[in-house]
Amino acid sequence: MSHRSLLPLALLVLLSPAAAVAQDDGCRQFFPGGQPPALTNPKLGQRTTLLCNDAYASLASGVTHGAIWSAEHPTAASLEAARHIRREGEFHAEDRLLPPDQAQLADYRRSGFDRGHMTPSGDMPDEQAQGQTFSLANVVPQTAQLNRGVREGVESAVRHLAEREGELYVVTGPAFHGDRLASIGPDGVLVPTSTWKAVYDPRMGGAGVYVCRNTDQPTCDTVPVATLIRVVGIDPFPSLSESVKRDAMSLPPPEDSPYAHGEHGHRRHKERSLLEQLLGD
Repeated sequence: MSHRSLLPLALLVLLSPAAAVAQDDGCRQFFPGGQPPALTNPKLGQRTTLLCNDAYASLASGVTHGAIWSAEHPTAASLEAARHIRREGEFHAEDRLLPPDQAQLADYRRSGFDRGHMTPSGDMPDEQAQGQTFSLANVVPQTAQLNRGVREGVESAVRHLAEREGELYVVTGPAFHGDRLASIGPDGVLVPTSTWKAVYDPRMGGAGVYVCRNTDQPTCDTVPVATLIRVVGIDPFPSLSESVKRDAMSLPPPEDSPYAHGEHGHRRHKERSLLEQLLGD
């Protein structure tokens, strides 16, 4: 497995959040107030592309070669439809991106990491929408223990919350921290140290964030949206009030996963990163 220097990450062009994420009317239904997530850390905005799909939207990064965030608006009706869809799909490169910005299937092959969905396929109301979630622009490298274990449990808990509440707005993404960062494959797909899932419940008027460490023994915590903004540099719900962002709503604990996996392959050696600490212990 090849690797590359992460020095270019220190040279990211400083873009405003507005420049980094252009508004697209085809995506508005996935965001509270029609406002997409804002990049409060402008360094995250280099080489990004907003991708609108049938039932979710994602911001793809040509630097990380994965999703910066992925947003959906699950409802009781859409999840009822999803229960009748056979869960299957094929991972594929995202051909709406320029070739240098794409991740490829070869990047994940024998990497020791799962191709971990951001917006889960199990939330999709039809086969076409489900197939779209298998784009590598909706994927980041995750350990098997995280992807098939507690992360699956978080997705189930959020799904059941949406069914009870009638609707939610959900934004999911990766975070990178520390002075050493892993990458996989010939394209240098960056491996997040944590993944997060932000949830807004419009009926209750509250929001909160699950944060799960991308390790062989993953654990998850819940934090306010304001913490995610401060530490990661992404505001998942810019239309919400500061008080909602400051006070975390009570989120259900992760459910038991039927896919929990006890073994995990080797991980490639880590390399130097000039990223600031974004999320960690």
